[in-house]
Formats: sequence, C-alpha cells, structure tokens
Amino acid sequence: MKKLGFGTMRLPLTNPEDAASIDYDQMNRMVDCFMEQGFVYFDTAYPYHGEQSEGAVKRCLVERYPRDSYILADKMPILRVKASEEYPKYFEEQLSRCGVDYFDYYLLHNMGKERYANTLKYGGFEFLRGLKEQKLVKNIGFSYHDDAVLLDEILTKYPEVDFVQLQINYLDWNSTAIQSGACYEVACRHGKPVIAMEPVKGGSLANLPEEAREEMKRRGAKGSPASYAIRYAASLDNCFMVLSGMSNFEQMVENTSYMKDFQPLSAEEQEMLTRVKDIVNQNITPCTNCKYCMEECPKNINIPAYFGLYNMYTTTGKKTNMYYERHSMNHGKAVECIKCGKCEGICPQHIEIRDALQKFADLYEREK
Repeated sequence: MKKLGFGTMRLPLTNPEDAASIDYDQMNRMVDCFMEQGFVYFDTAYPYHGEQSEGAVKRCLVERYPRDSYILADKMPILRVKASEEYPKYFEEQLSRCGVDYFDYYLLHNMGKERYANTLKYGGFEFLRGLKEQKLVKNIGFSYHDDAVLLDEILTKYPEVDFVQLQINYLDWNSTAIQSGACYEVACRHGKPVIAMEPVKGGSLANLPEEAREEMKRRGAKGSPASYAIRYAASLDNCFMVLSGMSNFEQMVENTSYMKDFQPLSAEEQEMLTRVKDIVNQNITPCTNCKYCMEECPKNINIPAYFGLYNMYTTTGKKTNMYYERHSMNHGKAVECIKCGKCEGICPQHIEIRDALQKFADLYEREK
C-alpha cells in the first residue's frame, strides 16, 4: 500500500458551523482523485462528523467502487460501551452504516487508562479476537492516547493485536504529554506496525509561525509545511500508514502529489525540521519529565504533565482538556501549589516551577 490514508474526520462541509453537513459532491471528487492515483486506505469512526462519517464513506466510496479495490478501517466507540453485549450492537450498526460485510482494519477507539479499564471489564479485546476468527475483520488493533508505560502493558497482555495507531508528528515526538516517540519505540519493541494519526497536529503544523516559515524558505524547502509534517511520520521505518484528515479537494491534490512516489526525508530535511521545532517550541517550559520535582511536592502535583499540556497550548493555541482530566486524576491541581519551592531546589533544568505552575493554573483551572 501507498503510505497515505484518507482520514474522514475532517471532511469538506457545506456549512462550516455544522459538522454533519458533509459536501458529498466534493468528497466524491476527493475519493476519485485518491483512488485514481493508487491510494486505497480509508479510515472512519462511529462519532466522526456527528455520526455521519461512516454513511459518507458508504455513499462516496462503498457504493461507487468494488469492495476489493479499497481498504477500510473503522473503530469501536469504546467510550460509549457500558456493557459487554453492546459491542456486537455497535459493530453490526457500523457494518450497516458503511454498507460492507467486513472491515480490513478494526480498532478499539481512543484507548487510554480509563477506557482500558472499561475494555478489560467488558471484554473488548476478546470481542475483537472473535471478530477476526469469524473473518468479519482482517486486522485488529487500537488507537492510543496515553503514555508509553500503559501501551507496553497493553501490548504485553494482548500480543495478538496486529497493529497500533499512534499520534505521531515532529512536534510531539519528545512531548511529555503525548509521548509520540516513546510510544512508537514501545510498538517497535513489540513488533507491532504503526499507523500514524495527527501528523499535521490538527493543522497546526501546516500553519507555522512566520519565523518558522522563513527558516524553511532559507533552507530551500520545496514543499509546504504540511508536506514535511506528513513525510516526517511516513519516514519512520515501522510506520506503514499515515492518516491525513483532508478537508478539501486542494488538500487532496497536494498530499497525493508528493506521497504518490514517496521519498523519505533526507538528513538535511530532518535537520530543518529540528530547527523548525526549536522555533515553534521557543516559548515552552524546558521540562524533561524526570519527575524529580514530584518526589518533593507535598501536594502531589503532576508538574511534568501539566508543563507538557501548557507547552502544547503555547505551540498550538489549543487547550487539551481531555489530557488535563487524565493527568490530574489522583494528583493535586496546580492551583493547590503552596509555593514551598522544594521542587525548584531539585529540578535539574532550574525551571522556575512556581511561576510556571501559576501560568498553568490561570489557563486550565481558574477559568474552568
């Protein structure tokens, strides 16, 4: 397979204020362009576009192309599952919505600590195994949004999964919150092929600060910022597919143009992205996630995780409340800091932690 996958989470709309108002005519053109150039992988999920994405795939792909001409991935909405018997109900509904008899790739959607606990409780991995045995799905896996330690635990307990889908981009590679690089290495150690999602980080790596764009221009960049972000993920040896949520026909044309005959990033291009990342990250807190500070904190504040979240905000302008809720679980909140300074005395990076926690509290906690 060519390495570019058509993610159907950000489809073209007729009304930008209505996620369910999919522009089917434009989507038809995008599907045709994609298929005509030899790309075959499509990714959808139950909740995308107000639960209309699967139906759009049926209308624009399944009803217009032979089943053996494309590869279709869908995902079990584990956040909604409240009992074991709900798994087959959702799965049958997804087959109907997509108009197919089987899925080529099928995932447990958005795995994390809390959802993993529920999946264990309700037998989600066992359900997937049964689907594969019945030949209702060809490959089983899960999309993942948590730390490398938990990923290692899951892959150790369930070695039968065929692949894992990870958030991978050059900005998150060393992130203490996302842990793209660490999770990728865990997947490699377990011999699990990786599908990369969010290679352009929700579009933020396509809209770089002016200084970063000038740096790329100075270094002779021939492609767009988005093209380098997607090629970064695709250049990883163990990454067999990179998903892109293309929102219009022009994005489809651009992405297929450089991924049709994909060339991995050169050493010079890798160096360029390292510099671009440094520019984007110039306002972040230089925390290395050593966690020494937490050993001294009398309030058990998850300082490294909060800094990771604040860094994501300063580089993308987006608040990631889902990650905040996870990282604050069983930990003190930043607003509970008593300013004792014990953390600063042990920090190898000499970060002014009390001031940085104040900024985080103002953003995430005082405005809630």
